[in-house]
Parts: sequence; structure tokens; C-alpha cells
Amino acid sequence: MKYPENVHIWKQKYKGDIETWIKEGVVKDLKSWGFNTIGWTQESVTRTVKHSPGWRITEYRWARMPYCHLLKFANLARWNREVHYPDVFSDEFEEWCDFVARESCVDMADDPFLIGYFYSDVPGWTGHPWGNSWADGLDLTTEEGRTALKEIAQRYYKVLHNSIRRYDRNHLILGDRYDGNRDIPEFILEVAKETMDVLSIQYFPNSLSFEDMKEKFARWHRITGKPILLADTGIIGPTKLAPNRVGLVKTHDERGRAYERLAEEMFSEPYFIGLHWCAYIENRARRNGLKDDLDMPYEDAVRRIREFNRRVYLAAENAISSTSE
Repeated sequence: MKYPENVHIWKQKYKGDIETWIKEGVVKDLKSWGFNTIGWTQESVTRTVKHSPGWRITEYRWARMPYCHLLKFANLARWNREVHYPDVFSDEFEEWCDFVARESCVDMADDPFLIGYFYSDVPGWTGHPWGNSWADGLDLTTEEGRTALKEIAQRYYKVLHNSIRRYDRNHLILGDRYDGNRDIPEFILEVAKETMDVLSIQYFPNSLSFEDMKEKFARWHRITGKPILLADTGIIGPTKLAPNRVGLVKTHDERGRAYERLAEEMFSEPYFIGLHWCAYIENRARRNGLKDDLDMPYEDAVRRIREFNRRVYLAAENAISSTSE
């Protein structure tokens, strides 16, 4: 909202004030559209995928909505060109994780709006395109190679888990947001399940049948025994800033219909607890959202999303009502 072409909206509509934008823009929109959780608060700001800072406790308090918070213990994301895989067995790693945890968790531990904590976004466990990873030099087709990486994973997850629990015993550990479009190493899930409450997966469907997605999610649920949060998803198609984009759909009405099918398929699974949609408002880097760069909703998509989400609430209310009877 601060580009030359839309800064006037920021200054006039939202008074150049982030609290006003959160309350009168973000929260008002999300509630109107039937979304009830703030999932990811960073935004792509360059085409090489650098992100803005995430929200802090002050912004969440202005929103007064349930939220999930990412703790940046390590830069492992596959999109991150400034990747760094730390020595997880070092004292320095423990000290750093303790700082990251206490910086946020001390203030959030008693916050009734907090759902839980994420770790890294789409970590490159079996390798990284932009830097040296823990898997480099290991033959993961062998038991020896997998065992070596598992030992690193055990240490990594133990330190992160203990750092959080030192300051917050109340909230869920949502763990890494695994990249479901690339096969998640199942031997890593076997390790991670011991220190997380929810299995978080990023997945952007490559077809509108969603069968491949459901098959993978069911398998990962069997391995971990954890409920699954679809922590980052979307239906790709043309937008104002990307009019020639080729995706699963060609119009925003089709995009809304695809959301309905995706959500209906996933909410029918007993292990599924929710989804986070990507993204809210498009900019020059992301070029994707439910609003365009001039803060106008893609109403054909939003209308269908709103209608479906209302049906979910109605079904939940009916289920609660029948149980209480």
C-alpha cells in the first residue's frame, strides 16, 4: 500500500496508520469473507523472494483475531537465497534459539488469541538450491545417510521445542511448514512428530481433482498421527498484475469455485483442521491476492469464498447443537 500508484489509498483511506489498516482493512475483510485466523504475516517484496518483517505482538493485539506466529530460528526456506544451516550441536545455536523464543513467547504465552508457533517455511531437508544444507555429502538412499540426517533433525527439533516450552507451555507447536509439492522425507517426519502438535504443510494443487493432495496428506497423517493444517495454499490464475499467468483457472469466478472444491474435499477428512490462503493483497512481487493493488476485492472469487465459509460455520453450529441435545 506504499507504492507510488497506491500510496494515496494508504494515506487517505487508512490515514497512513498501520493500526487503522489492520482494523479497518485486514480484519474487516477477513471476517467479511469468513476467514477466522491470521496465518502468515510476511509479504514477498522482491521477485527473488525477500520478505517483509512478520507481525509482532502489538499488531496481533490490534487485530484481536486468532493467529499463528512464525519463530525464525533458522533460514532454511527453499525460496531463501540467503540460506543458513547452523551447527545445531553448538552452544551458539542453543543460545540463539533461546533468544528467538523468549523475544516472542514471553509476551505471547498468556495471549488467548495465539494458536501456536511455526518454525521454518518450506525447509530444504534433502538439499537446498541456493546454499549448503545439512544433507550435502550424505547419501540419503542409504540407511547411514538417512541416520546422519535424522540425528541432525532430532537435535534441531529438540532445541526448538525446548526453547519454546521454556517460556510458553500453553500453545501449540505447529512446527515446520513442509513443502508438500515436493515429497516430504518420511524419516524426517518420524523424528519431527515427537516435538510437534500439528503437522503443517504448504501445498498448491496441481489439478482441480485434489486426489493426489488427499492421498499424500492421508499418508503423512498416518506417519505422524497428527492433525493437519494446510498452512499455505491458493488457486493460481490471472490477476490484474499478472494478466497472462497460466494456472489452474482462467477467471476469478473459477478461482472461487476451485476454493469451494478444495475446502470441501479437505474439510471432509477427519484429520484436517483448517487452511491458510495465499494471499490477501497483491503487489508487484507477489502478483497474487484476493484484492488487487488498489485495494479492490476480486469480488467474483471473494463471493464464492464467503458463501462457502458461511456454510462451514453453519455446519459446525448444527453439529454442536445436535451434540448438546
